[in-house]
This record gives sequence, structure tokens and C-alpha cells, in this order.
Amino acid sequence: MPQTAKILIVEDDMHIRRLLRATMQRAGHTVVEAADARQAIALLDIERPDIVLLDLGLPDRDGLELIEPVRLRSAATLIVVSAREDSAEKVAALDLGADDYITKPFDTDELLARIRTALRHQRAAADGDEIGVVETGAVRIDLDHRRVFRDDIEVHLTPKEYAVLAELARRADRVLSHAQLLKSVWGPAHADKVEYLRIAVRGLRQKLEVDPSQPKLIINELAVGYRLRQ
Repeated sequence: MPQTAKILIVEDDMHIRRLLRATMQRAGHTVVEAADARQAIALLDIERPDIVLLDLGLPDRDGLELIEPVRLRSAATLIVVSAREDSAEKVAALDLGADDYITKPFDTDELLARIRTALRHQRAAADGDEIGVVETGAVRIDLDHRRVFRDDIEVHLTPKEYAVLAELARRADRVLSHAQLLKSVWGPAHADKVEYLRIAVRGLRQKLEVDPSQPKLIINELAVGYRLRQ
């Protein structure tokens, strides 16, 4: 049976809210709605949602300012769904604590896939399970044993390549900003060394992608970061 969730939609546009509500309900989810930041905070405490879909253009408060209060009050997965395409906005949202960022107009199937991934991670955490193996296409990442296979043949990665891939795998189908990956793999002192990350990703694509020039596994979110497609 598919896992269902309680989803809080924070969106001031009635038409988009209606589309999101219908999409979530068709997938079996329970929906609660807020048209502004004040309502969102109140419902967060009352309804205790599993997922929050957050628009940034709210009438009473910038949505970016809402991310930290949501993170402090809730363990819900926070997915920004916004028309703001500027890469600085996306990086800011992720660095403030958003789990994912989807730009309007969005594909409803992709949004549902991101939610399913979030729920799998929540279920594993609740069961006390670590994500041991992540599979994407012909690639299998065994996080327990630090081994990576493509078409069942083990692939040798450098320590930094593996560390980047492991970070992406632990949060598969979520965008991780350049700064998040650099801090995790190289340390806070190297958070601005984007070229380090590009070199590691280039190596990963050479070793794991069918066509490194047309990557299908490690997706570049332009000027923002990377996502491992699952």
C-alpha cells in the first residue's frame, strides 16, 4: 500500500491551492491549507503535518522568513513550491533549511514523486533504520559498505567522489546546494570552493552515467546545486 500523509499547503493563490489540493487528495493524502504565514504557523501546531508545501510569495510575510520557524516547530519535510526562479532564492531556501525546491509551473507527477521519497525517508527514520542501499537506474550505492556498482560491476571512486555521491544518495531526489555539499564533504572552510565540487561530480558522471555529456542520474540545478535522481 502506498504511504499517505497529512500535507499542509501554504499558498495564497486560490487556483494553485485548488490544483495542489486535488493532486494531493487523488494520491490519497490528507490536506490542510493556509493562505498566509499566520495561518500556516497556527496550523503547523494544530495539525502537525508530515509535509509542508510552501509558497514564498505570501501576503503577510516573505516565505523565506517562514522556513526557520517551521524548522524549529516541526519535523515535517519542507518543500518550497514557488514561481521565483532566481538561483539565489533557491540557494537561500535550501540553506535556511528547506528540504527541496520546485519551481512553478510544476509537473504534478514530479512533485508527488518527491513527496513519496520524503515519506520513505521519514518512515526509515521512524523505524530507526538507516538507508543502506540506494538504487538509481543501473547504479547501486551500498552506503553500509561504502561500495558502488554499475550494472552489478563495482566502480572505484575516489574518497571525495564517494563522499559527494553518498550525501546525494542519503537525500535522493532532493536538491542539495553547492554550499551544503561542500560543507559536508570538504568542511565549512571550503563552502565557496565550487570548483572542487564540479571536479568530483565530473568524475562521478564519467564513471556512472551512460552518457556523461547528457547526465540522467546526477542532475545539475543551475547555479544552485545537484540532485540524485531516483
